[in-house]
Amino acid sequence: MTGNHHGKRPPAAPPSKKALILELARDLRKPKLTAAEIEQIRRQLIARLGPQGKTGSDYILSVLKEAGMRVAFSTRTDTEDLYEEEFEDLLHFSTLEEAEMCLIRLDELLRKFLTEGERAPAERVREVARLGRRRAEMIARNRKVEPRKRQSKEEVANWFAVWLETPDAFFDWLEVRKQSPEFRERFPLGEDSDEESEDSL
Repeated sequence: MTGNHHGKRPPAAPPSKKALILELARDLRKPKLTAAEIEQIRRQLIARLGPQGKTGSDYILSVLKEAGMRVAFSTRTDTEDLYEEEFEDLLHFSTLEEAEMCLIRLDELLRKFLTEGERAPAERVREVARLGRRRAEMIARNRKVEPRKRQSKEEVANWFAVWLETPDAFFDWLEVRKQSPEFRERFPLGEDSDEESEDSL
């Protein structure tokens, strides 16, 4: 025995994703791994392995814990804190145009998180959309609110419902919806544009 263990592997056996995660974690030489280090490992995996390296933080976390490494990372809380700024101010839809922009931003965030394998923030995006739908429905049912505004909120609630059901088809559906005679009759020239944003979060 030469005692020469440098962790070298034969060329024919590239490291598995799990082995590479542990190797990258050890290379960081940190006594405790935080959300920042886990993000660093996630990016390094993509740099080393290409598209196959795309990995969610949840999986990296499970591999590190399984190996007995010290991790200061609560997936749900930290992930929500990490992205909370992106969720803030999303639900502004005092006009139909703002509602459409809100859904575009929610859609972009959802796709980003799903692509990155980030399940917790992707679900948070859906929660925000469900909250938006409930808020719009609540205003639409409120008899103290003027009829024109209630009508636009009923429309917005429907948009949120369709997006939650079929996000992939939503924007094509919305274009068709906005061209429909019924929509044009109900909302000529975006007539709700002067409303105050009292319904925004």
